[in-house]
Amino acid sequence: MAKTQQFCTFFLKNQFFGVPVQQVQEVIRYQEMTRVALVPHVIRGLINLRGQIVMAVDLRRRFGMEDRSESELPMNVVVRTDDGAVSFLVDEIGDVLEVEEGCFEPPPATLKGEVRELVRGVYKLQERLLLVLDTERSVCGGEAARAVQ
Repeated sequence: MAKTQQFCTFFLKNQFFGVPVQQVQEVIRYQEMTRVALVPHVIRGLINLRGQIVMAVDLRRRFGMEDRSESELPMNVVVRTDDGAVSFLVDEIGDVLEVEEGCFEPPPATLKGEVRELVRGVYKLQERLLLVLDTERSVCGGEAARAVQ
């Protein structure tokens, strides 16, 4: 029997991403954020999650995409990292998908720059590619690393 992996999926613009479900603490609607001075552009602020203070990283900014319009509120995918919980701000939440581990491939050559650094690999699904997000690098790589050190 083939080994499978489950992913919590989400969308950023027209791209489809996944995070292993065992890394996901919860998925919640938009939460008010407290802005923090002198942090990198990718960090939108801090949210209070039932008494737990959680840094919110805007993945659109992390991937160099344009910001959402003021009328579009992001969703939160709260993941567990080595340094505690972090919220990834995403456009839309998808489903939990189960895929066969044998179908995993390295990032395609068409992914360039920082996107390539933040994606562990892909699964080719029938209708689209599932980009597997490297959660630790997405939080600790580049600008975000300097903010949390």
